[in-house]
Amino acid sequence: MVDSQMVLNGQTFAYTCYAIVIILLMAWFGYQITRKGKGKTVSHKFFYTFVVFLTVLGVSLHIVTYNTIPWAPMDLNRADITADKVFDITVQNHEFQLPSEKLLINVGDKALFDVTSNDLTYGFGLFRSDNSMLFQMQVVPGHRNDILWLFDKPGVYTIRSTEYSGPKGAQMILKDVVVVSER
Repeated sequence: MVDSQMVLNGQTFAYTCYAIVIILLMAWFGYQITRKGKGKTVSHKFFYTFVVFLTVLGVSLHIVTYNTIPWAPMDLNRADITADKVFDITVQNHEFQLPSEKLLINVGDKALFDVTSNDLTYGFGLFRSDNSMLFQMQVVPGHRNDILWLFDKPGVYTIRSTEYSGPKGAQMILKDVVVVSER
């Protein structure tokens, strides 16, 4: 599975370049129509070519990045996938209640996090040690809230609520409770 950090870096680069192209062309367009003297107008042909170019570039970026989303194949084929580990987690009164003190996972395992809220809407996110997010989901009371994830490298992760659930929600952090290790 592609690491979500690599996807984020790639998309940041691609969309930054896309935004810079748009800003530069808009600046050039603005300069052309506001300068004094000859050439105050931009031809319709150029303008519509520019619009088509931006459209093709934007759609191409989405098509190229579609298959890099790490969880897409597992979500599309979810009915055929069996989790190696299942963790039933309950959230109530601004506290995560884990099935054990540490959630131990082997590299290569597909883990299913089945999270139930008994009172409010919360978030459930796994964060790396550098505080970047591996994944997250919203946890809504009265609904099925689960996420299936393939862990392809060792690491230690922190669980945090990623949804505003009142002032106490900011304290919903369980440091280093998900441990992924080699077999």
